[in-house]
Amino acid sequence: MFYETEKNDHGLPHNPFKAIVAPRPIGWISTLDKDGNPNLAPYSFFNAVCDTPPIVMFSSSGYKDSVSNIDATGEFVCNMASFGLKDEMNQSSAAVAHGVSEFDLAGLEMAASQLVKAPRVAKAVTALECKHLQTQRLKTLTGSETDNYVVFGQVVGIHIDDSILVDGMVDVTLYKPLSRLGYMDYASVTEVFQMGRPKA
Repeated sequence: MFYETEKNDHGLPHNPFKAIVAPRPIGWISTLDKDGNPNLAPYSFFNAVCDTPPIVMFSSSGYKDSVSNIDATGEFVCNMASFGLKDEMNQSSAAVAHGVSEFDLAGLEMAASQLVKAPRVAKAVTALECKHLQTQRLKTLTGSETDNYVVFGQVVGIHIDDSILVDGMVDVTLYKPLSRLGYMDYASVTEVFQMGRPKA
């Protein structure tokens, strides 16, 4: 089959785009607003974009609290969601009023960060402390502004729980990072394989 995205005439029960671009890691973004109130929200349009320096990004559909808080304070933490915290991650995705703490909503304890003021999820086995680089509002092919915002942050500090280190390397099969698939489907990493790069 083929369909034009502008016409959205795929004829399927649900839009397949997010099921095709999958799996997507979930960035569990914690922030503080300008008054010091905490916010926590998961974003599946998230990823690392380079490693020297380490930079991550997430995209928000709508100018949500996470984006406005980061624009106001210049800081955030990306807590990596794991299988063991899947229910808490899902609970924190609820649309609640500004000022309502998703930490409290999901029954999560906050932990202090080292280099930023935004708290991190205490039970998250990995967390990336980030300083804001830029927020970009996306445009269409015709130059029209969309209601989508991409936030870039430079990672300035990394937390790793010793329980997921094996021979000095992070073992993802121990912490089972969550990923978003299409529709309401999720997956976690439980096995890995290696392939060496070919030699020229």
